[in-house]
Amino acid sequence: MAGRVLDLALHLLDRQIIDTDGNPVGNVDDVEIDESGYVEALLVGPQAVAGRLGGRLGEWLAFWTRVLQGGTEPTRIPVDLLTDLGSHITVARSRTELGAHRNEDRAREYLIGRIPGGRREGE
Repeated sequence: MAGRVLDLALHLLDRQIIDTDGNPVGNVDDVEIDESGYVEALLVGPQAVAGRLGGRLGEWLAFWTRVLQGGTEPTRIPVDLLTDLGSHITVARSRTELGAHRNEDRAREYLIGRIPGGRREGE
């Protein structure tokens, strides 16, 4: 994927990230760009969204993320781990190896799981 020209808003931001087993890792909430203008990593988690939102809402989200999760850094997925870029982004690691699954699991448990029909069969 080296050298490919992408429109960040169209091809990366808010895309679903899928691990090697087909499990959801999260969405691309922001990107890290190096000094020369190349995308270095995808950032995942509410910490990354807070920076992207800015303003009072971003400050509020950053504050509650620190309070509830005890961390201020988003999960960082280096670009060299990307294996496929289509309707979703596939990475060459499992979600536990990436460490980004915590946010996805919390959202599934506290938000999606409370919606009628939001749980997978067999859970």
